[in-house]
Amino acid sequence: MAEHEEQSGGVPPLDEEAAWAAIVAGYGQEPPDPPGARPFKPIENLLLPEEDVKPLPAEPEAVPEPKVEPEPPAVGLGSSVVFAPGVGMAGPRDHSLAEPREDDLTPADEGHFVQPEPELPPADTTSKFAWLAVVGGPVLLLLAVLLQWDMTWWLTTLGIGGFLGGFATLVARMQHGDDEDDDPGRGAVV
Repeated sequence: MAEHEEQSGGVPPLDEEAAWAAIVAGYGQEPPDPPGARPFKPIENLLLPEEDVKPLPAEPEAVPEPKVEPEPPAVGLGSSVVFAPGVGMAGPRDHSLAEPREDDLTPADEGHFVQPEPELPPADTTSKFAWLAVVGGPVLLLLAVLLQWDMTWWLTTLGIGGFLGGFATLVARMQHGDDEDDDPGRGAVV
């Protein structure tokens, strides 16, 4: 602490021990309001005009007995939801469903619809080999890199050529007809 003897500009150094002692001595006490600050308003007085606000006493021990005044109607402060008269403070989250009764459902309503598994169209051999080439070409090249195989011309041709050939085959075999086909396997038509 000897190097903190005097700061530049002739200002004496801060006594850290005294500062910590002041912090510890003031622990748990509320600091005084700054000059010109408005007094704290309790929640009961928030809706009253400024001139009718009753300031709180400074010390809680000297609180006089409060006069019993009729309470204003309960108003939700900060609420942006307005309900119709007579509804009260119940909102949409207060709604509860009615208990089901035995006569609510008819025997026809008892069951529920179970969607059948969709049938995939049968894949032909050409499409199977095209998908094998599209997926297998990059996998073959990745495997060659990971296992540090020599990149021979046939390995490169098989990987890149298989991918490009399989992709071209799949694109060429896509259906390109009009939407007015009467194919029963195409789902619902609206």
